[in-house]
Amino acid sequence: MARSALDELSESGAFVRTASTFRNLITQDPNSPFPVESGRYHLYISYACPWASRCLAYLKIKGLDKAISFTSVKPKGERTKDTDEHMGWVFPASATEEPGAGSDPLNGAKSIRELYELASTDYSGKYTVPVLWDKKLKTIVNNESSEIIRMFNTEFNDIAENPSLDLYPPHLQALINEINDWIYNGINNGVYKCGFAKQQEPYDEAVKSLYESLDKCEEILSKQRFLCGNTLTEVDIRLFVTLIRFDEVYVVHFKCNKKLLREYPNLFDYTKDIFQVPGMSSTVNMEHIKKHYYGSHPSINPYGIIPQGPDIDFSAPHDRERFST
Repeated sequence: MARSALDELSESGAFVRTASTFRNLITQDPNSPFPVESGRYHLYISYACPWASRCLAYLKIKGLDKAISFTSVKPKGERTKDTDEHMGWVFPASATEEPGAGSDPLNGAKSIRELYELASTDYSGKYTVPVLWDKKLKTIVNNESSEIIRMFNTEFNDIAENPSLDLYPPHLQALINEINDWIYNGINNGVYKCGFAKQQEPYDEAVKSLYESLDKCEEILSKQRFLCGNTLTEVDIRLFVTLIRFDEVYVVHFKCNKKLLREYPNLFDYTKDIFQVPGMSSTVNMEHIKKHYYGSHPSINPYGIIPQGPDIDFSAPHDRERFST
């Protein structure tokens, strides 16, 4: 049976995310089943999805545009088959149907679900983005964003336009892994645990963890430009994709309204700082983001009304340059 995120609930009413399935790696070894090769791979994303957006962010800031093509689906979930009720990511019929989204240029698929079924005839998991696709073998290489960004960071450096940018440097890897862990649990996945909770107690626990984690970030960022010091790293990109959606979506839709991002002076300016990294702003499509969240969860927002605000200008000046780089 086709599944979605709304099916991932424990008996206590808490949201519990399931693991990704396709976990192959692209490497620089020419004998690898998936060797580095310019033009061979394609990234399927949704601008609405934070996990997919961090992969697109890496593609842009590492300068991999010419080596790896990408396509975005439509922002709002639709029926993926006539034979069941599954709602999921679909491609537009034409380039003009949904600005920013495109039809599948490789397989002519109508939905992300079709790609999974092409890659595995007996697949029974969720049909998620990102999807890193191998054009040559016509299959999914990987659908786990944390592994895709690591591949983009190092394996493609010989053909990247910005190979010197290392977002996972060896001397910071232990710290990055430690921070990733609590940011994922408290913030990245934490907002979903708030929004998809169906009982008061797991919601209360998730909100407590979320704001403890945000407060911790605010304190760290009062002393340095980024989370691991004064150098941009993987943890910053992973946190950014949640922060950029926070006031526009999570505050209202996921009931994360105890404190706005804009009420955290360091976190707010930090978000603007990362948004202004060359290439990053092109990965943020707020229209897609709001259409998706407010229009794809009828159990949360049954009428699909999209709030008009707050229309935050993340290109506005910030004060993060006060820290040395």
